Parts: sequence; structure tokens; C-alpha cells
Amino acid sequence: MNFLPNVIFAIILFIGIGFFVRNIRKLKRNIYLGKDVDISGDSKTRWKNMARIALGQSKMVRRPISGILHIIVYIGFVIINIEVLEIIIDGLFGTHRILSGIGSLYGILIGTFEILATLVFIAVVIFWLRRNVVKIKRFLSSEMKGWPKLDGNLILYFEIVLMGLFILMNATDAEFQSMNSGNVISQFFAPMFEGYNIHLIERIAWWMHIIGILIFLNYLYYSKHLHILVAFPNTYFGSLNPKGQFNNLEAVTKEVKLMMDPNVDPFAATADDGSVPDKFGASDVQDLNKIQLLNAYSCTECGRCTSECPANQTGKKLSPRKIMMDTRDRLVEVGHNIDANNGTFVADGKQLLGDYITNEELWACTSCNACVEACPISIDPLSIILEMRRYLVMEQSAAPMELNTMMSNIENNGAPWPFNQMDRLNWKNE
Repeated sequence: MNFLPNVIFAIILFIGIGFFVRNIRKLKRNIYLGKDVDISGDSKTRWKNMARIALGQSKMVRRPISGILHIIVYIGFVIINIEVLEIIIDGLFGTHRILSGIGSLYGILIGTFEILATLVFIAVVIFWLRRNVVKIKRFLSSEMKGWPKLDGNLILYFEIVLMGLFILMNATDAEFQSMNSGNVISQFFAPMFEGYNIHLIERIAWWMHIIGILIFLNYLYYSKHLHILVAFPNTYFGSLNPKGQFNNLEAVTKEVKLMMDPNVDPFAATADDGSVPDKFGASDVQDLNKIQLLNAYSCTECGRCTSECPANQTGKKLSPRKIMMDTRDRLVEVGHNIDANNGTFVADGKQLLGDYITNEELWACTSCNACVEACPISIDPLSIILEMRRYLVMEQSAAPMELNTMMSNIENNGAPWPFNQMDRLNWKNE
């Protein structure tokens, strides 16, 4: 019977990690529904971008208050969870604070963890106040109602509870408190439990802490906080092209070159070299590329993109954050469809364009790249907007009347204005 707790721990650990692995496989499958994309380029630059943006949080601190708080939570939460290694060893082998054998270094480590846990606790409380009391404007948009708002708060509650359990676990551990080393925060809470069964409290806190971490790990897949995991590959695979450089379809480029070549017979049939795609642009998530789908899963819903968007600032319906959230929601829906149909997608009569994202939103975009520049983890909402616009124009001929008029003028008059080339300078004679 002495081994029963270890067996129970092993079963819980196996189930928690098993569900996590299953979720990661689903995540990978959903991303791989997208089209292949060329990710060649300077790998050294890509590694630098990942280290600077994802690990170094360089773009996060452009807004100092939220940036510094996020860094505290990010660093604190990651480093504190190093002690999970000790919990796993203790849980599997029935030991207690196995790493305490490293001597005084152990006290320094746990003391650092306790300070970080306290800072994380304070930072998370401030985040909660900003969302629910101060009510920062970018958290009040229509797309942030319902589940997105609840999800944002749930993750804060998770972190508060986990940090609290860590301090409680240390404060009620008589062996640890007797070390008089590393209990820099928990020592102030230890007297509160005098007269109670501290061993029982410590065991409950210990079990709740590790189970909470496993629940948190599996919750990530269903939460916007999946970016904790995917922000690193997202910044690595981020575009290395200059901001504002648009991609041209190979088939269209070839046609334009043929039109401009005086030696080409305009009536000659051209051979199909495979450069013409089956579909121009994107109407659903399967038409986007893998990096764009990775972008959707990486979105933190922080709203920096939307708050910087000039179209949104003037009252237009466009919200780059909503574009990414809608793309992720549709991708998740497609994933559920595949799960329900034994690995095959069955047409459900829905698509990203129209059912999630409207034409009005797409045409409100000025393609200024402000959203791309503002994103702290290199997400590119503009690329998705442009692909869906391309579909509207090239597949449905559904461009706005103003755009059709402008293009007709360019074709007929060589300029966007409805004036003959010979009459353009008449104004100077008036």
C-alpha cells in the first residue's frame, strides 16, 4: 500500500501527458490542412527573430506597462515550473524534495522561485484589474465578448491558484521551513497554519499543484494561451520580406510578361505548365497556407493590431484581431468535422468567407501593415485579408463598385480618374 500514491501519481501523469500529446497531434494536423509555403531563407535571421521576439519579448515592451507585467508572468511562470521536475521525481519514486541534496543552491533556487511566484501573483492581479475594473478599451470590442472574455479571465485564475498553491505548499512543509533557506516568502505565511495538520495541508497543496499544472497544460489547446507554445515556431517562420511587399501569383506574372512581349503571338495557345492554381485566393481555411494557419493559433487576442488599425479607428467593422480569431475558430470547426467523420472532411455548407468574415471587413483594410507591425509575435492578418480579397476579385468578380470603376479608368484612360489622357491638363487653362 505504500506504493499506492506513486501508482496513482503515475496514472495521473500518464493521462495528463497523453491528452496533451493527442492535442498537439490535432494541432499539427489542423495546421497541415493549409497549403505548402516556401519557408526558405536566412535560417540565422530566423533564429535571431525567434530569440529576440518570442524569447526576448522585444516587441511586447513597446507598451511598457503591459509589456513589463507580461515579462514578469512569462519568465516567472516558466522558471517556477522547473520545480515540476522535482515534483515528478518525488511523485514517481516516493521521495520528498529530492533536489534538496544539492545543498545551499537548493535554497537559492526555491527562494528565487518564491519571489517570482509573488511577482507573478501581483502581475496577474493587475492584469485582471485592467480587464475587469479599469476596462481597457481594446478588451471591450465585440469579438471579446462571451468565451474570449471568459477565457482571458480563466487563465488568470489558473495562474493565481497555481502560484498560491506553490507558496502554500512551501509554507506548510515543516522540513522545508526548518532549512531556514529559500523560504523568503513562505516563512511569513507559515505561522498562519500553526495548530493545524500542516502535513495534510501540504500534501493537498502538493497534489493540487501538479494536477493543476497538468490541467493547465491541456487547457492551452482550447485557449488563446496556446501562444505560450506556438509563438516560438510562429516567430521563426515569420516572413523575412520587407513590410508591404505583396506576393504575386506566378500564373498572373507570366500572363503579364507574355502580354508585354512584342514577339509573342497573342492568339497562340499557351501550354499548361502547372502554374495556374485550381483556385485563386482563399475562401476557406484549407485555401490558406500553413504559416497563416499557425498565425491563427498563435494569436494572443491582445488587440494591439486592432488598436493600431486606421480603418478600425475610423469606425469601420474591420478588426485584424477578429480576422485571426475567426480564422482559428473556423479551423477548429473544420478539425471537429474531421474528427467526427473518421479523418475526412465532409462539406458542411460553411466557409471562412461569408460565414465568419464579411466582404465589408475585407475591403475596409487599407493594407498599411500597421497590424503586422504592432503584433508582438509576428502574426500577419494582412496576408489573410489579401488572399480573401484575391478570391473575391479573381473568382467571384465581387470587387466594390468604386474599385471596378477605378480599374476601368486605368484600363481606358491610363489613370484612376475618369478623364481622357488628352484632357487631363485642361484644368490649368481655367
